[in-house]
Amino acid sequence: MKVQRLTLVRILAFIFVVSISIVIYSVRDRAAQLAVYGYPGIFLLSLLSYATVLVPAPGIAVVFTMGSVFHPAGVAIAAGTGAAFGELSGYLAGFSGQAVIERIDVYERLTRWMQRYGLVTVFVLAALPNPFFDVAGVVAGSLKLRVTTFLFFCWLGEITKMLAFAYLGSRLFSLLNS
Repeated sequence: MKVQRLTLVRILAFIFVVSISIVIYSVRDRAAQLAVYGYPGIFLLSLLSYATVLVPAPGIAVVFTMGSVFHPAGVAIAAGTGAAFGELSGYLAGFSGQAVIERIDVYERLTRWMQRYGLVTVFVLAALPNPFFDVAGVVAGSLKLRVTTFLFFCWLGEITKMLAFAYLGSRLFSLLNS
């Protein structure tokens, strides 16, 4: 019974990840309009941008721009929190056991890093703008790392990254307007 329940949860997680990726990819051109709703809009836009798995969506560009409109720290917290929750889709893809990237060299390398360095790998990869964090989420899910711990380290890394981009955007736009 327990195995059947776990299999059902994994299947539902996989369906959720695929569905959310398709929906977000289809509305990606209208996603920037959410930023006009302030910090909640930035949170939602970031959540949507980072919920896609291996599909690019606008996120950091909005943070960069919104850093000049709102306080950069508020932008970073809203965007970093949304991004961390959005990254749960990659975690769920790995947890579901349906990851199609298991044979990619990057997946194998990240698996070794995560086994060796643990959640420091999650923090560092979330803090750096890179295309491999989705794979790191998949690895964390497939290794069955605690979701709350994954989310916490992801959140710290995402806020660090968003803070840098928000302040960079704030400074650049203030220099251009001087």
